[in-house]
Amino acid sequence: MNPSIAETLHPRMDRLLVHAHEMGASDLHVIAGVPPALRVTGEILLADEDALSLEECDAMAMSLLTEPQRHKLERDWELCISVRHEVAGRIRVTFYRRNGATELSCRFCGSFFPSREDLGLPARIDELARKPNGLILITGPTGAGKTTTLNYLVDLLNGERRCKILTIEDPIERVHENRRAIVVQQEVLTDVRSFSRALIHALRQDPDVICIGEMRDHETIQTALTAAETGHLVLATLHAPSVLHALERVVGIFEGNAQKQVILQLSNSLQGVISQELLPSVDRTRRVLAYELLMMTAASRSIIRDNQLHQLYTTMQLGVRDGTVLMDNCLYDLYTRCLISYDTAISRARNTERFKPT
Repeated sequence: MNPSIAETLHPRMDRLLVHAHEMGASDLHVIAGVPPALRVTGEILLADEDALSLEECDAMAMSLLTEPQRHKLERDWELCISVRHEVAGRIRVTFYRRNGATELSCRFCGSFFPSREDLGLPARIDELARKPNGLILITGPTGAGKTTTLNYLVDLLNGERRCKILTIEDPIERVHENRRAIVVQQEVLTDVRSFSRALIHALRQDPDVICIGEMRDHETIQTALTAAETGHLVLATLHAPSVLHALERVVGIFEGNAQKQVILQLSNSLQGVISQELLPSVDRTRRVLAYELLMMTAASRSIIRDNQLHQLYTTMQLGVRDGTVLMDNCLYDLYTRCLISYDTAISRARNTERFKPT
């Protein structure tokens, strides 16, 4: 994090961050050749301002960086950091290059932890978080609220359990103050070299709960499964559009005997998977969480152990009593409660038959 951002921040960047905060935007995009763009309730809106020049974009980007970060951006052409603004709060800033110019995307992290009801999460998610050990996966596309859900679970455990929680994030978006738990937050490229190296070292730091900002490679996945098997509770996010795709991705990244070992570990240690997506509300004033939830049962463990993942949805349909929720059922519930429109519901549904008028 850059503590001296107020001293170096470009005036227009400062004004844009304040404006985006007042508009309730989730993201701000600084792109050369177009006016500043805000994402509000899931839609991109262009600010009523002049288009940004290449020079302005570069100056605004550089004003957010320390000297070492500038060198890294020049070397790698991409960078992701977190900064704190006195009005907009904590912001995740991603820098990239286009046509030789530096542009950036800002994600506003918020300054408080919403309740489960505010987020629209199911009550069973608390039950998963209270498991003494095992692996819990949070999946979904970019911008689906995975990190928000992860931070909700950390906050829940922080308030209920006397334990040590270790998080590995890239970058840190929400700061957790110690309550009942001790929370140690490590940032990739600030405190640790990589997710995989940090996770291996984390096992020697006596954690009870390990939170992984993103499982990106086979080494991270392998170590996370081992940690979950050896008595730790592991919470992790993964880019995947559904529960089934998440499990297929975890298994598919390995080959041969390594895959067989991972399948066995996954069947033994997995406690649950929530796959989520944020949809526009029926009045387009906010976004609503749609989710699919797998609560592990003996039947689902057997399917994973036999590597018959294509049969998982059949088992999930039978697992409603155990708290499992299919995405179509969640969409239908949101639609009947008039939280999302018919068009939104069927555009995300796997089986549209139940949404057709009788």
